[in-house]
Amino acid sequence: MPSLKDLKNRIESVKSTRKITKAMQMVAAAKLRRAQESAEAARPYAERMTGVLSNIAVSAKHNDDAPTLLKGTGSEERHLLVVCTSERGLCGGFNSSIVKLAKEHIAKLKSDGKKPTLLCVGKKGREQLKRDYEDLFIDPIIFEGVKRITYGEAEQVADVVLKSFDAEEYDVVTLFYAEFKSVISQVPTALQLVPASIPEVEGDAAAATQYEYEPDENALLADLLPKNVTTQIFRALLENAASEQGARMSAMDNATRNAGEMVDKLSIQYNRSRQAAITSELIEIISGAEAL
Repeated sequence: MPSLKDLKNRIESVKSTRKITKAMQMVAAAKLRRAQESAEAARPYAERMTGVLSNIAVSAKHNDDAPTLLKGTGSEERHLLVVCTSERGLCGGFNSSIVKLAKEHIAKLKSDGKKPTLLCVGKKGREQLKRDYEDLFIDPIIFEGVKRITYGEAEQVADVVLKSFDAEEYDVVTLFYAEFKSVISQVPTALQLVPASIPEVEGDAAAATQYEYEPDENALLADLLPKNVTTQIFRALLENAASEQGARMSAMDNATRNAGEMVDKLSIQYNRSRQAAITSELIEIISGAEAL
């Protein structure tokens, strides 16, 4: 049975924790608005980039001289998995959900006899994957001191991906991140970057989007495909930034509520213990008085 002093100290400790979680919730809410605006602003550009590539790739994809970023190397043995997570914790299941999707993908590749390799963007994903897959890691990319994600960070990741692919180290590159839906919903997503995952235009839509290009399709694709890799990575990093703040806001809100409930329970326990102690003292005084 804890003493009154222990209960009082614990109540004060939980109240202090509640202040911290409340402050973190408010900070996350302020950051979320900016991050959400950035993510939503990047979506139309990324989607339009995919649409343009889809139109150009209609006739070029099956050409023998099409860029390898579009048609692939002809093999699917070596896979590079780019796992994007956050640099900080205290954001609920945000990082765990991305890591879980990546682990499922790794397990499937290994069962199919493929060779996966991991490029971790963000410290928390590396920490969770290190226990089981440390032998699959290449040098991670950490943005610990970066306060706001810019196109430069996406170029840094894309540079590693494109150089590795050009050096024929990998056949397929897949990007893992969380797509922001709302404060309480962030959807883990796997996007194939190389060969480019471009939806084909079919039927009447395909006929309506046939153009003559100058320069030819292959020359345009050779320039646009690397830009598309960088653009999709940039979008993923922005989606992650918004998802992280949304998850942290939700997690800190739950933590603040739980702390409040704990304070109430401890206060009831403290009052009951105090009442019992006072009652015991009164009984002792009365018993002593009667004995006289």
